[in-house]
Amino acid sequence: MILAVAGGKGGVGKSTVSLNLGAELDAVVVDADLGMADLPTDRGPDLHDVLAGRADPVEAVREGGPVALLPCGRTLAGARAGDVTALASAVEAVEATYDRVVIDSPAGMAADTGMALLAADAAVLVTSTRKFALADALRTQELARELDAGLAAVALNRTGEKAPTEQVRRSLGTPVVAIPEDDRVRRAQRHGWPVREIGPESVPVERFERLGETVRFATPQS
Repeated sequence: MILAVAGGKGGVGKSTVSLNLGAELDAVVVDADLGMADLPTDRGPDLHDVLAGRADPVEAVREGGPVALLPCGRTLAGARAGDVTALASAVEAVEATYDRVVIDSPAGMAADTGMALLAADAAVLVTSTRKFALADALRTQELARELDAGLAAVALNRTGEKAPTEQVRRSLGTPVVAIPEDDRVRRAQRHGWPVREIGPESVPVERFERLGETVRFATPQS
């Protein structure tokens, strides 16, 4: 299974959702935001190297943390040197070894966003309750449909006590899971951890569990 986590607008929390879904699904998270990478990295080959033909995608996967991760480089030169059209074959190689892959996709409607969706079997759309974010989500949903990445679920992120999940479900026609605003999520993300590492009994963990179960139900398993 290859799952793309996408969102029309930057800043809605795609990386946070990707990392936590990776933990729930026991998946490798691929940081495919080539120009604005946001997940942890360290020394060694990364996705820039893979897309430039300098590294094997499976060998670039880091297994030492709470979530297996294929990180992305941080330099503009590295982003320019890679062949974004090689993303699908790289992700498929990781899937062949690890079974499940979550792609943290770039924001917006650029070509690299399309490549992540093209590589995926299904998508999770991350949005917020702001009207402009929902409008962007609808455009991203249409792009996912065009690229045959069916929408498995919507993560309505950073919500208050009364999240409009039913309204969003009617608008997008897909199961919606509300992820509440919570300082533990922010603190965990700063360390590059899923939130269950510091708040295993918290509401956000319960919601990410629910999101993972929704995805499993909606997506064919290998």
